[in-house]
Amino acid sequence: MTIRLINKSKHELPSYETLASAGMDLRANIESAIILKPLERAVVPTGLFLELPIGTEAQVRPRSGLAAKKGITVLNAPGTIDADYRGEIGVILVNLSNEEFIVQDGERIAQMVIAKHERAEWLQAEELSETARGEGGFGSTGVK
Repeated sequence: MTIRLINKSKHELPSYETLASAGMDLRANIESAIILKPLERAVVPTGLFLELPIGTEAQVRPRSGLAAKKGITVLNAPGTIDADYRGEIGVILVNLSNEEFIVQDGERIAQMVIAKHERAEWLQAEELSETARGEGGFGSTGVK
């Protein structure tokens, strides 16, 4: 799949780190460092603009290393970039640690996964088919 992209950042294009990688790293494109205090959030610009094909979305997800080592995650994970959005990709980072975190220009702050999706059409019904699970909700399939 080919995707049109405008790169207004001073950094290289997102790329897959390995042959089997699902996501591409997004980098902060900022003039000065952003200090995230504990429980603070900020929208971090990337300088990237996409033209996605209809039927696809870009999902913005946390980087596991930042989350595990520093407590930094994407607040609305996964964030969805729709095919008709033409603005700059921004990443909502939140600091869930007890220490300040400094976002530097060029830092890998999130990953982006391109995914196909379906459009649903509703068929209003009076009843639904039965399953073994039935109406069992949160935790209903786990160990009791």
